[in-house]
Amino acid sequence: MTTPEGLATTSPAVDTFVRAIDRVLIHEGGDADDPRDAGGRTRWGISQKTYPTLDIRKLTRAEAIALYRRDFWTPIQGDALPPALAFQVLDAAVNHGVGRAIRWLQRLTGVAVDGRLGPVTLAAIRSADEARLIERLLGLRLELYAAHEQFVAFGRGWTRRIADNLAYAARDLR
Repeated sequence: MTTPEGLATTSPAVDTFVRAIDRVLIHEGGDADDPRDAGGRTRWGISQKTYPTLDIRKLTRAEAIALYRRDFWTPIQGDALPPALAFQVLDAAVNHGVGRAIRWLQRLTGVAVDGRLGPVTLAAIRSADEARLIERLLGLRLELYAAHEQFVAFGRGWTRRIADNLAYAARDLR
């Protein structure tokens, strides 16, 4: 198996990232420049607002994946999370921000909410029921979407994303 960047996979952690980013890019692929979207122009889910010095129009899939690995996967410590949860947290981090995704995990596992994923949070995650944690995380995401001022414009796509993630989790946790 090769990574999206064309590299041979050598470890389960690499395979976990490859599977997770491939799933994320199902929702984040393509170009968009919707004036209702506060992120501005996006390509592969990478927004001009988040990366103002990047030429979004010329961004390749491999470059986007490298950004996702560096700026999302590494901060959420995706390699340290159970694979099914790792995807769900990556998807939440991409869509809602790394800090919010980590704070949600902390809230759901009952540890101090500080936005940093450290050993206490990781231990709490490992001792939690993974399926229940995923269900609750997706519930928090739906609550946020429902309260969002742009729900009328983007809500159908956002809820489809969560429905797809629920179905994926059900298959992944068998």
